[in-house]
This record gives sequence, structure tokens and C-alpha cells, in this order.
Amino acid sequence: MNDTAFVAGVGMTKFGKHLDKSIKDLTRAAVEGALADAGCDASQLQVAFFSNCTQGHFEGQHMVRGEIALRAMGIQKIPIVNVENACASASTAFHLAAIYVRSGAADIALAVGAEKMLNEDKALMFSAFDAAWDVHTIEQNKDGLLKMGHGITPPEGSMSDKPYSVFMDVYAAMGRQHMREYGTTQRQFGAVAAKNHAHSVHNPLAQYQKPFSLEEVMASTPIAYPLTVLMCSPVTDGAAAAIVCNEAGLKRIKSSRTRSMRVLASVLQTGSDRAPTAMDQHLVRQGSLIAYELAGIGPKDISVAEVHDASAIGEIVQSEVLGLCAMGEGGVAAERGETSLGGRIPINPSGGLESKGHPIGATGLGQIYELTRQLRGEAGGSQVANAKFALAENGGGICGIEEAVACITILGR
Repeated sequence: MNDTAFVAGVGMTKFGKHLDKSIKDLTRAAVEGALADAGCDASQLQVAFFSNCTQGHFEGQHMVRGEIALRAMGIQKIPIVNVENACASASTAFHLAAIYVRSGAADIALAVGAEKMLNEDKALMFSAFDAAWDVHTIEQNKDGLLKMGHGITPPEGSMSDKPYSVFMDVYAAMGRQHMREYGTTQRQFGAVAAKNHAHSVHNPLAQYQKPFSLEEVMASTPIAYPLTVLMCSPVTDGAAAAIVCNEAGLKRIKSSRTRSMRVLASVLQTGSDRAPTAMDQHLVRQGSLIAYELAGIGPKDISVAEVHDASAIGEIVQSEVLGLCAMGEGGVAAERGETSLGGRIPINPSGGLESKGHPIGATGLGQIYELTRQLRGEAGGSQVANAKFALAENGGGICGIEEAVACITILGR
């Protein structure tokens, strides 16, 4: 399997509230955008990987989601694979598309993720996340994860009594562990969020495009200590897609080689049983080591990264286990501006999940959309100068004390 995979085209809807649009509508918009960007006709597609997590929960469409959504826009008579891998579903769809074209099983593949999550029934909306861990051991899951935050007592009034995703409790426990082990402060988590909200101003497809100062982030509604609402990703609707080709596929479409980015590495990694503080065994650390070796580069070569910041805590942890910052230095790096646009290693120039939004079945392909544009020099006000290598990290679910799965992708010009 030596053939190169390329991202030939990308498309993405605006992330946010789409109460008047269906999964089919969002899918069509993202796919048509990617096809046009690649100079590819839908009739040239040879396989499709469709990512979605919650349509069964909200609409009862538990099966054949991709076949139905894609048939509605005339894509048929090709293999269609439905992909669910929690919040890493879209990056998993991309991973499978890259492997498929590299193997020669197809020359032109589609990876698309679409999600509609916003709902007037808040309890129903947040309960969509309850299936992303072992449903047979819920209390055991909670106990094990919350113990990670021992030694740091949440101040009075720092825990919300309103409905929110159980995963924010998980992130909060991880954050308190980070505070205990490395001396990280709540203000450093806040600095990450303020940075990402500032980045989002330049992204017309972001759910929120309003800057917030560090003081405003800190003063916003508490969720689960040390998190405030502005440090957390919102619930989101949206879709994103990519056309993935090998050399033979590129020759058949109209995309120029200079606008087609190479997939240098795509690694799918699951977690393992480990001690909470054994971060050298973290699944993203393990997966990233494989990705760097495949790409033939190291963390210092990365020009720009999009990482899974379902909360500001997530960005700090991921920046460290990816080797973009030393362990315990992620908060300090954000505070110093090292991870801001213009800094040493810009992270989440799109605004990240905290501002761009997190339609979980589309999120990973949203990262690919952003990084492809960065490498092409098409990112507008978010552009990182002379971007050569770009990294995406997208995690999903919980198993034990960490994500159940993560996908690390490295793209290059």
C-alpha cells in the first residue's frame, strides 16, 4: 500500500443552528462544496464514507444513514460505509477514505460527516452524549473519572445545576488533575478559551465569531470547576466533507496538484488501561509518535494544528501529549501567546471547537477543511504564514480514564 493519498477538495457548511435544514440538506451542501473545490463530478466518486453519531438518537434513523442522505443528492451505485466513532467519527471516515485510495481499491473517495444536534428539549439534547462510554458501568465510569480530580476542591458556586454534557464533568476532572500535577491555573485554561474566541473572529463558518477577553471568560457562567461556559464547546449542527484521491484519481479530476494536499499520516489509535498520571501512555501520545514517524517529521516541524478542544482543558492536554508543548507547559504556552496566530505554534486558528462549534459527526472533517485551506494559503485572516505541515487531532468517547479513540492526521504541501 504505497500509493499517496491527497486531499483534492474540501467543503463545509457554517457550523451553528440549522433548525430549518435536514441531515440531507447539510450533507448536500458540504459534498457539493467539496466536489466543486476538487473539480470533481459526483459520478466520478467510487466509494463514500458517511459519518454521523446522533441521527438515531434524535430521529430514529439508526441504520443506513449514509445511503439515505447520499441517495437524496444522487450518489448511488457505489460502496457506502456508515462510520460511528463518537466525536472521532469524521476523522475516522477520512482515515478510511485515505486507506481505501492508497490500497488501490478506489481512486476517488468521499468522506463526509453531518450532524444535527440542537434541540429545544435540552435534556434530550445533552443525553445524546450518554452513549459515548460503557453504558453498563455508568456509576463506575463516573467514580473512576472524577477521582482524577482529587485534591482540588471546587469553590462554592463553581458547579452548574443546569443540564449540560456529562463530558464536561470528565474534562473538569482532567483539568483538576492537571492543576494538581503541574500547577496549572484556571486563568491558563481561560487564556486558551480567550485565544480561540479571538481566532474565531476571522472564520465566517464558525458558530460564534465574537472575541472575549480573559476576564470575560473567567466571569462567564460556571459549568464544572475549573470550566466556565466560554471554555466549553457548544452543541452544534453542521457538515464537512473531503474528496480524497490517489495519483490516478488526481489525473481524472480538475483539481490542480498545487491545491491538493498530501496525506502524510493518518493514524487511528485506541486507548489502554493505564495509570491516570502515565501520560506517556496516553493514546494521543502513542498515536502521534506513529504519525510523526510515518510523516518523517517531528512536532517541531508542525506549522499549524487543529486539536480537539471540546473544552479549553482538552486543548492543553492535547498540545502536550502531541509534543507541541512540554508536559505541564500547555497552559503557560497559551498564556504567553505561543499558541496564538503569530506565535510559535498556532493551535486552533479556526476558533477550535469552543468557537467554531462541535457537530460531533462532522468535527474531524471540519479540521481537515481548515488545515487544507491553511496549507493552500487560503485561510484569510486566520492564515498561518508559510504553513508547510499541518496536524489534526480528533478524539472520541471515553473508555477508562481517557478517550476511547483518537485520530491523528498530518497533511503536507
